[in-house]
Amino acid sequence: MLFQSVNYLFDSFSMKSFTLNSKCFAFFLQLFEVQLDNSDVLLRYSSALVQGATNVFWIDIQSNARRFQSLFQYLLDEVALEPTRLKKIPVQAQRDLYLLLSRFIFFYNSVEKLESFLKQCPTFPNAFLIGGPADILVIELADQLQKLKVEPVLLHYFSQITILQDVELRMATSTRLKTCLYSFTSPGGPMYPTRAVRHAAWDTLDMLFPVGRYPRHLISLFFRLLYPWYWPSSCWNLIVSCIKAVFYSLLRLIFSSWGKLREPKRA
Repeated sequence: MLFQSVNYLFDSFSMKSFTLNSKCFAFFLQLFEVQLDNSDVLLRYSSALVQGATNVFWIDIQSNARRFQSLFQYLLDEVALEPTRLKKIPVQAQRDLYLLLSRFIFFYNSVEKLESFLKQCPTFPNAFLIGGPADILVIELADQLQKLKVEPVLLHYFSQITILQDVELRMATSTRLKTCLYSFTSPGGPMYPTRAVRHAAWDTLDMLFPVGRYPRHLISLFFRLLYPWYWPSSCWNLIVSCIKAVFYSLLRLIFSSWGKLREPKRA
């Protein structure tokens, strides 16, 4: 499967644009099979791998595809979660790899391995300032969310990060994630989220941070009132939502009444 990801670069994209990334991936397949004594060379190739993987993972992000999922799974399962292989690359490369996987682990549907992944976090020199493995992961996640512009990808991320509900974070990290999610709840700049993204961001924000949910909604409503050009669309969406709610309620009432009328006949 991993070789298919490497070959895909040659088959589906420009050879000129992706030759370097492909060579890095092909070399990385042999990186753990041989012992390299030159640490500088090992660090250089490992850094090239991380940069190349970042580029092709972003290709998947922009197209909302999973063409390189096998490559991601290899880096996660066969490298990051295998201490014997992970220790073969320099510590700096281990840190770069951890940051890379932290940004894409939610996109490639690997949240069930999150606990094991956090346990394999390498030592960071500034850990006493930013926090532990979970804090580092959430910081990378927040930065990643700020860069995303594809609606289905954002919706997927919001549905996946609810697993962080029981993860202990520092106050600064928690505030950072909360601020990031809140930036997707309002129309307009700088994120310009769609209506679906705004609602998903509200749902995720309320699930991860239930304390203060009602004041947040009231403050958001107050600021929405300051922009009259959003009133028509808001009123229209409210009317449509009310009509749908009434319609579905009537359907449930009709079907429940119909079921009760058929019960005596069956008896």
